[in-house]
Amino acid sequence: MIGTRSPYHKEPYFTADNLAQTAVEMRSAVESPRRGNNAAFEPGCSALLVLDMQAYFLEPESHAFIPSTPAILPGIQVLAQAYRQKNLPLIFTRHTNTPADAGQMSSWWRDLIDAHSPLSRIVPQLDPGSGMLLAKTQYDAFYGTPLEAELRQRGVTQVVISGVMTHLCCETTARSAFVRGFQVFFLVDGTATYNRDFHRASLLNLSHGFATLSLVSEILAALEGMR
Repeated sequence: MIGTRSPYHKEPYFTADNLAQTAVEMRSAVESPRRGNNAAFEPGCSALLVLDMQAYFLEPESHAFIPSTPAILPGIQVLAQAYRQKNLPLIFTRHTNTPADAGQMSSWWRDLIDAHSPLSRIVPQLDPGSGMLLAKTQYDAFYGTPLEAELRQRGVTQVVISGVMTHLCCETTARSAFVRGFQVFFLVDGTATYNRDFHRASLLNLSHGFATLSLVSEILAALEGMR
């Protein structure tokens, strides 16, 4: 008999103990031989996007809590600090909606993230004041926002994508960045979603045609090697 577990179940597929090994195994299992045509990461031309690291997704009392976020948060913290120290573009997004701007999200999801809710705030472990805080209303961080203009103005040609959810806002933004001509580096161990299946599916899709799958440690090593 086929298992009856819902494909929408939640699980902590990343934990503090297994994150490093699981991320490497995931990338190895899905990575396209093309690897983004072996795109070389050039930190001086890059920006770090930290998508929707809000209490709505990171606090256990929220119905939208993502169980793997406690595992990925420390790596994002270190990476954000490194971008700040190198004076490289660091952009945080905060997703909120009103009935007027939600579009299809208003019918797709059972509730919207209200800008006045305490759960809409970026978690205190991250300091959006250390970079640019960008408000967004759709999965795509480029849609209806000044993100592309900001990146162009700063000479950015590569984006590193972190945050939540892997298969929704992170994947959609990665695809959108690609079609706008940016090279995309997608963090296997710096993104998270409800379960392993969703995460793995996004990695498989993105590796095949949109992004170079990367690890936090690899991006940090490149930043440390900057002259």
